[in-house]
Amino acid sequence: MFRLSSLSRSRDDLRPVDGALLAARQVALTAGGRRILDGVDMMVQPGRIVTLIGPNGAGKTSLLKVLLGLVSPSSGRVLRRPGLRIGYMPQRIQVDEILPITVRRFLGLGGRFDRDSLARVLREVGCDHLLEQPVQSVSGGEMQRILLARALLREPHLLVLDEPAQGVDVAGQGEVFQLIARLRDRYGCGVLMVSHELHLVMAAADSVICLNQHVCCTGKPDVVSRDPAYLKLFGKTMPAGMALYTHHHDHRHDLHGDVVEFDGPPGCDCHGPGEHEHHG
Repeated sequence: MFRLSSLSRSRDDLRPVDGALLAARQVALTAGGRRILDGVDMMVQPGRIVTLIGPNGAGKTSLLKVLLGLVSPSSGRVLRRPGLRIGYMPQRIQVDEILPITVRRFLGLGGRFDRDSLARVLREVGCDHLLEQPVQSVSGGEMQRILLARALLREPHLLVLDEPAQGVDVAGQGEVFQLIARLRDRYGCGVLMVSHELHLVMAAADSVICLNQHVCCTGKPDVVSRDPAYLKLFGKTMPAGMALYTHHHDHRHDLHGDVVEFDGPPGCDCHGPGEHEHHG
């Protein structure tokens, strides 16, 4: 059963939707006389990474607000699994430079958590060494991981991530998306992610929704990337001489892109467990 968060409450609205954590049905949103969302259908299943892509002004952030219950749709409905715990990672948080606050205190602003719990979530995102550091001293990539740790404190059924690789260089972006996949496996949660990093997101997602006020196309990443609606919006997103390819990885990169683990033979970069896609 789902709890209904919308305009109408028929019996059909209250039925489960294929076991989904969250579902939107014909969601529309109008503001200032402008149509922002038009007939959006989507759902997020447990253990799946769903990525929302689209050009600037496509309504991605507005859709997130509707799904989170922060904005009511003009029509349509949003259904959520009862008791659904959502961990939300905003695109950015501005901390005043003159505000003396450590990472530990920053994480504690959202509720009462003991030091061990805070250290644990930071350890899961590879930043436990930052626990007592001033927030102002961390890098952009480290701050993204801290925000992700903050979302994990609720032990969520669903992670909602708005531009999780914002302000991170290309090498770091790949590591962020790999981390998200590992956390999905660790928690068994669903992930709804918004991102502009199309070539990396395509590799990280189980399914992709291409939004431009309405859903232009949706499906597995390799299918969406060839869809005429996607190509019309984005064209060829890979730079000349680059393409997605699949390989095995036996190492990972730190926040700066340096290899920190490697178990293969000399001269071998990519022949271990853990298949994923890269660009090169």
